[in-house]
Amino acid sequence: MDEKKFVQFKKKEYEMKRYVWNTLGKGKVSSIKVEYTPIGEKIIVATDKPGLIIGSRGEKIDNLTRVLKQKFKLENPNIEISEIKESSFDAQLVADRIALELEKLGNLKFKTIAYKEMTRIMRAGALGVELRLSGKLPSDRAKSWRFAAGYLKKVGDSAKVVNRAQSIALTKLGISGIKVAILPPYAKIHDKIEINEEIRRMIKQEQENDEKETKKKKSKKAENSEVKA
Repeated sequence: MDEKKFVQFKKKEYEMKRYVWNTLGKGKVSSIKVEYTPIGEKIIVATDKPGLIIGSRGEKIDNLTRVLKQKFKLENPNIEISEIKESSFDAQLVADRIALELEKLGNLKFKTIAYKEMTRIMRAGALGVELRLSGKLPSDRAKSWRFAAGYLKKVGDSAKVVNRAQSIALTKLGISGIKVAILPPYAKIHDKIEINEEIRRMIKQEQENDEKETKKKKSKKAENSEVKA
């Protein structure tokens, strides 16, 4: 495949992804992957709401498959659903959720929306979260706001485990941008020090022994003082 054909191929793939994304709706899809197999194209849609994507008896999926086959000239498209168990750790779903809330409640509620979402993410068990909202949020003057909690890697190889995404909200005052970064609890951090339970018990036992020795020394010292007196 030469360079020109490769660019056209990727452009067609991108247009197909955007069409699927727009058809299913903002806030319902985290990611869309396309895999090419000998029997056709496999389109994997990651979502936390599989019921809304599939529809009653799979009608939405069937209609979307038919449109993709006709509109993008696919040979045998097959749409698969990948369910996301915990949406609080998915940056794209969080970013879209904040965008929808801004569009629904208005710009003046941006702090309430951000703090509410950040609290929900941390209570779910995330190690850290950072939200960045920009645009004409509190007034007609554009500004950027940052909300953060917990621990978040910014540089190095460990920063690659941070889940990042962005979205936009179409509000009355214009377009507002949302950037989300989440460090999930299952992320592997190489410089994180972990102490197993056995070592923890040994340390606790040593501390208890030291406390006992200290009490004995104080008791003996008090006894000796009484005898001298």
